[in-house]
Amino acid sequence: MTVDRRSVLRSASRLAALSAAGGLAVACGGPSDGHGAHGPSVAARPQPEHLTESPSPSASASPSPSPSATPFALPPLAADTPQEVVTGPRSRPQLALTFHGQGDPAIATALLEAAEQRGARLTVLAVGSWLDEQPQIAQRILSGGHELGNHTQNHLDICSMRPEQAHEEIAQCAQRLQRLTGSIGRWFRPSAAQYANAMVKEQAQQVGYAHVLSFDVDPRDYADPGADAVTRRVLKSAAAGSVVALHMGHPGTVTALPAILDGLAGQGLHAVTASELCA
Repeated sequence: MTVDRRSVLRSASRLAALSAAGGLAVACGGPSDGHGAHGPSVAARPQPEHLTESPSPSASASPSPSPSATPFALPPLAADTPQEVVTGPRSRPQLALTFHGQGDPAIATALLEAAEQRGARLTVLAVGSWLDEQPQIAQRILSGGHELGNHTQNHLDICSMRPEQAHEEIAQCAQRLQRLTGSIGRWFRPSAAQYANAMVKEQAQQVGYAHVLSFDVDPRDYADPGADAVTRRVLKSAAAGSVVALHMGHPGTVTALPAILDGLAGQGLHAVTASELCA
């Protein structure tokens, strides 16, 4: 099934009604892949091309609804889960589709619906300013059985910040997650960087994030190459244990998702949350 314009418009109408009503780079659960504590330093690793992606304007915190339900109980992680997760175990037919949480909420909702229709569970790393603008989306993500984490408040280049600035970026988003869902979530993903440097890892730990979530597959859907290109890139590179980096707010990604999930199923792979992948 493809997600057409009518699906996006229906999602937009539903969200409008809600608003009107007030409404370590190693594998987790496995041995080092050569990028761990004894592998190359973060500074030596190539960073993704979208380091210069324009951040959203910072939005001031607005009144938001209290959590309407207890957050889903997260499965315990494997004892050997590293501080920075890049892949999960390669021995199970699972992978994680992770999403930068920002953009048009109607497109985000259409994407969640497409995943749910195929029994897939996603991990959304939300930008705090997006939660300020669209507070209802947090509960929508959780109610679909998906996982919600922290992608900083304003999506700036966090690895270049002073420690106190980085701490504030992480803490502000965590506060919004706590207020909206009752939990700060398990995962933190650095903004404008594939990997967290030592300073960012330390600040994330101080806020309450024991684990940083990186990725090993980047189809560069943020550049809007078209649904066919996004699908082809994911299916070519993804494997058991992969963590795929995708983006909400891009229509081509919504259109690609059903074909991605069908193609993965044809390879015997199923999309689970990052916590399930690393359990």
